Amino acid sequence: MVSRMKTTIEITDELLERAREAARRERTTLRSLVEEGLRLTLDRKNERSAFRLRDESVGGRGLTPEFQGAAWERIRDAAYGGR
Repeated sequence: MVSRMKTTIEITDELLERAREAARRERTTLRSLVEEGLRLTLDRKNERSAFRLRDESVGGRGLTPEFQGAAWERIRDAAYGGR
């Protein structure tokens, strides 16, 4: 059994009219339209996409020959110049 609760929402007149028109076109109720919209929005927000780090690399050809194969500590020390 599905329980229902009455509630009041405030939306702009323009949005309400658009929703009523859509409900009429789709031969459904305003309540059904609102419920469907809420479900779609909540489902979309719950979808988690994999984190993707934006590529911020700059042009170049990688490490210079003196640092290829070097330990990170050596590269870091050279980059910070003894700071």
